Amino acid sequence: MIDPTTIHDLPIQRPQRADARRNYEKLLAVARDVFAEDGTSATLDDIARRAHVGPATLYRHFPTRQHLLEAVYLEEVVAISRSAEDLADLPPWEALVQWLHEFVRYAATKRALANEMLTSIDRDAEVFQACRAALTAAGGALIERAQEAGVVRPDANFMDVARLLGGIAAIQGVEPDEVERLLDIVLDGLRYQPGG
Repeated sequence: MIDPTTIHDLPIQRPQRADARRNYEKLLAVARDVFAEDGTSATLDDIARRAHVGPATLYRHFPTRQHLLEAVYLEEVVAISRSAEDLADLPPWEALVQWLHEFVRYAATKRALANEMLTSIDRDAEVFQACRAALTAAGGALIERAQEAGVVRPDANFMDVARLLGGIAAIQGVEPDEVERLLDIVLDGLRYQPGG
């Protein structure tokens, strides 16, 4: 069992040889784009063709569709988690606001991918546990830093905020500016109000 307390513990296993690593990364990038454009029902053969590799290369790296879905999902979690670390130089409130805006965009685009994965595994699968822990560690650190600076309510935690943002991300058929407006309302509620 992995210890999913940091993004560095997520179970991503990249090939060691340079050419194999390039093919692996190319397949992941193409799969991410294809899933975003065509949905998660896109064929693996189409992904291999667009990545300019043979199907055997794809199946060598990702023996099943589930393996590819999990790898794309993990890559996205690593990216959003690392982006929290990249905001360390910003003031606490600005860092939190910027990351939460990124998190809502991430959550909106990854819902279909997670739903497709849930057809083969359950919500308590190791991949989901590790991803939840990594996101909680990243978002929790930003919230705690903002609380220590006195700019976020002391009774808030990342799971509270993630549930609110998950609800916003799940809204179908709204324009991006409406999503941003709803997020700003949540952020107003999260901000510390002296004497409130």
